[in-house]
Amino acid sequence: MYGWTGRILRIDLTREKAVIQEYGADFAQKYVGGRGFAIKILWDEVGPEVDPLSPENKLIAAVGPLTGLPGPSLGKMVIAAKSPLTGGYGDGNIGTMAAVQMKKAGYDAIVIEGKARRPSYVYIEDEEVEIKNAEDLWGLNTFDAERQIRGLHGWDTGVLSIGPAGENLVLYATVLSQDGRAGGRPGMGAVMGSKNLKAIAIKGTKSIPLADPEEYRNLARQCYDDIRSKPNYDFWMRQGTMATVEWCQENAVLPTYNFREGVFELARLIDGYSMEAMKIRQRGCPNCNMPCGNLVIDVERRNSEIDYENVAMLGSNIGIGHLGKVAAINRVADEYGLDTISLGNSIGFAMEATEKGLLKDGVEWGDYRRVRTLVEDIAYRRGIGDFLADGVMRMAEKLGGEAKKWAMHVKGLEISAYNCHSAPGMALAFGTSPIGAHHKDAWVISWEVKTDRLGYTKEKVDKVIEFQRIRGGMFETLVSCRLPWIELGFSIEWYPKLLKAATGVSLTLDDIFRTADRIYALIRSYWVREWGDKWSRQMDVPPARWFEEPPTKGPYKGTTLDRQGYEQMLTQYYQARGWDERGVPRRSTLESLGLADVAQKLQQYINLQP
Repeated sequence: MYGWTGRILRIDLTREKAVIQEYGADFAQKYVGGRGFAIKILWDEVGPEVDPLSPENKLIAAVGPLTGLPGPSLGKMVIAAKSPLTGGYGDGNIGTMAAVQMKKAGYDAIVIEGKARRPSYVYIEDEEVEIKNAEDLWGLNTFDAERQIRGLHGWDTGVLSIGPAGENLVLYATVLSQDGRAGGRPGMGAVMGSKNLKAIAIKGTKSIPLADPEEYRNLARQCYDDIRSKPNYDFWMRQGTMATVEWCQENAVLPTYNFREGVFELARLIDGYSMEAMKIRQRGCPNCNMPCGNLVIDVERRNSEIDYENVAMLGSNIGIGHLGKVAAINRVADEYGLDTISLGNSIGFAMEATEKGLLKDGVEWGDYRRVRTLVEDIAYRRGIGDFLADGVMRMAEKLGGEAKKWAMHVKGLEISAYNCHSAPGMALAFGTSPIGAHHKDAWVISWEVKTDRLGYTKEKVDKVIEFQRIRGGMFETLVSCRLPWIELGFSIEWYPKLLKAATGVSLTLDDIFRTADRIYALIRSYWVREWGDKWSRQMDVPPARWFEEPPTKGPYKGTTLDRQGYEQMLTQYYQARGWDERGVPRRSTLESLGLADVAQKLQQYINLQP
């Protein structure tokens, strides 16, 4: 094969053994790579009987047929496992040299199972695989651990590591690389920690075989030129995703005070223009010519790489209107290996619980000093930090009463930085995201604001599915970044051309979208299998706050989601996907997508409709 390596590296930490598994063209074309490979492996090998933090869970790092090649933002990988935070399918996308080195080492996926008998890290160099002692690395933050590993194996080594949060099994611990590149929101760092796995270090020396190298080089050059020619390119290079702070404030969707409000009185102090005044340089993923990482100096005089999501969740959502302080919290979260979105949600929930008198020795809105200390307490599960380390769903269960109404999550994953009191289409995107509430799969809010903002229409349902096919399907399997397309208008028509030149396989966009539908149906089947009879459509409904507690400020004050309208859109979504009224894929849908074996297996856990 071209583009694909045709090889999966399997590492058993318990037995300290590694084997290479080969696969064929049919598997490659059916699941493409990245998320497709990850969910197929998890479906086949990690069932409902497996505890996410047990040795039987499997951590999967997977790339795609374009990973590591020249071209727009093609230095990414997917990291997946059964999630300890949600109990369902979990993954994250991370831009890192580890993705490029993994492809050059000759692997499309790495599957890690078992548990090392002592803190360890895995070193991979082509066919050489070693499980090395990491006792001297255990306890180090992600920045220091990576520096030590690269110092040992060379500065071109790709490294994925965890910090104290992963070691202490914080349920939203992430995997970090290159001083702030993070992935795996649903607890992939905790899965590594449960396996005594501090890091994965990868170095490859091989070339990536291409079907038509000259054509591919020409296409890649054209792609880079096309991106640089876009009208918004210069402004993007100035602010990147940080421009979203101002946009969200203007459109009353900026998460504020645990998503109670959509506007923040201090938004100007944490927006893209404030960032520009502090910015020292940019940083991006491998092969990227529109870097999204903006490096600033925080109040502790250290570098911090910030973007919209972490600034909104650690700024407006918890009442901190000082970008230098927000950046300092973000830097510490990256060092400890904490997901900044779930962290901002958990702290915001604790602040509201404190305000309501439900939490003693809690934390007040905007209290930077207390938050700064609390982040460390969460990473080490000390005191109240142990309470916050399990995420808002479990925090609400422990508090009881009405707390679940303002625990901002879907399926256990905390909502990312868009308030949806007045954005029903984006609320549906959060509700139906395949990993829980995340914007990555269908960021429709910009389109929605420009069209029928408050409508509950079939057009919005279709747009959510369209975006899921592109963002969560195509980009998560190739594996590539969505930002050139969604931010600058880079045409998705380029990707089948790149794929053809790289692999020799002709797949139209319709073919790619059908693959996306197959993957979404398989992920949904995984969730349903985990829940069995307890599964219901309520798993796809966002928190009660958006339906029952209107914001008191801004142009959309007094507005809430309409429950009947949302349920109507959810039904239309299921119908368009070929799922039944419970949100369970129909037998005929699975069979039509080439998943007849999945239907047969799923029938053992829940009654499938024809």
